[in-house]
Amino acid sequence: MTRAPITQVLQDVLLRRVLPGGGLADRPAGQYRTDATAWGTVALAASNADRQSLDRLRSRLLREQQRDGRLCIESNRSDSYWPTPIAILAWRGDQACESAKDRAIAFVLTTTGNHYAAKSEEPAGHDTFLKGWPWISGTHSWIEPTAVAVIALNSEGYGGHARIREAKAMILDRQLPHGGWNYGNSFVFGQELRPMPETTGAALASLAGMVDRQHIEKALDYLLNEVGRLTTPISLGWSLIGLAAWNLWPANGVALVERCLVNQSRFGEYDTSSLSLLFLGALAGQPDDNLNVSGFPRAGRLENASQ
Repeated sequence: MTRAPITQVLQDVLLRRVLPGGGLADRPAGQYRTDATAWGTVALAASNADRQSLDRLRSRLLREQQRDGRLCIESNRSDSYWPTPIAILAWRGDQACESAKDRAIAFVLTTTGNHYAAKSEEPAGHDTFLKGWPWISGTHSWIEPTAVAVIALNSEGYGGHARIREAKAMILDRQLPHGGWNYGNSFVFGQELRPMPETTGAALASLAGMVDRQHIEKALDYLLNEVGRLTTPISLGWSLIGLAAWNLWPANGVALVERCLVNQSRFGEYDTSSLSLLFLGALAGQPDDNLNVSGFPRAGRLENASQ
């Protein structure tokens, strides 16, 4: 009996989580969640899922969008607008969502984290004045939400925008001297922090096509050494996405994804956002260029990199 390709297995799992009222459940037999729906739509669109399913997911995101363009985890949590850039990616290429996508882009371009000029006693070692994007409004900018916003805006042609240029500078400023990225700091009280694979993968994906490889070589070395040991969906998914963006998707990538899925027998089924990121990581190693449809960087785009 022929085994189904891993990407087909992942697509089938996500489609089983589509809710009758539209959108995706956050987990099997769970409830609607905006980030799960947005990430799932990005992954399903990249895998050429059927149009009817995609329409149901995108329509639910349209209903969740607030008047100013933001999408939040919950409608009564207007400060939790970090799913907005993911929705931009989810709506990409769908004419019916063009107006909503434009409002979301305008919202992202006009929001930022809480930034300030560093004081002499500042415990963090990075430039606290460089602007990116936060998880929650009124807080400092961090690597993953900034990286996702850069990927989304880049996919819509805003790579030369001042906000993207500053976000690129922010991400590079927070790179660790020995390679990779922590969640947002580089040094605290003079101590270099440890790199994390998921934030390193996200940062590398966001910088693809924007910087020369020499600027992130140590980060690539770190992730290449780490990826074979990763067994959780978010860390492995982002790592595979980041490596693929630099034409370094590992030869054993499918085996790594399969091993990660097997771990569900021990820990239970993964939540939808985590599963979607793992799905995108698996798709990143496919020989076709489908992932570009959803805005994620692909290998072979570095010829246009700038210093």
